[in-house]
Amino acid sequence: QVQLVESGGGLVQPGGSLRLSCAASRSISSTYVMGWYRQAPGKARELVATITTGGSTNYAASVKGRFTISRDNAKNTVYLQMSSLKPEDTAVYYCGARRLFTEVWAYWGQGTQVTVSS
Repeated sequence: QVQLVESGGGLVQPGGSLRLSCAASRSISSTYVMGWYRQAPGKARELVATITTGGSTNYAASVKGRFTISRDNAKNTVYLQMSSLKPEDTAVYYCGARRLFTEVWAYWGQGTQVTVSS
């Protein structure tokens, strides 16, 4: 099992930046694809970005060019650098993990609130 703990959320003005962190309870370097999802009030959870064990990344069209996902395997931590934030980025952001060669996101953090507002 993997326990995930997110941090770094908060209130930021439009155009600002935030960096989210996701700390895993065990090594994730060779076994887990990591991802960030978000859920706004009244909406379904949606994919924001993923990163494979080899470092390949994938982004939702709505955040491409503004957000960057990265991982530090030595620290068992995944990051989401968010820039040029918009009010529509407001949501609870969740870190998730899925084992290689599976499609199920089996592990989730508790979520961290990001609010973009002036």
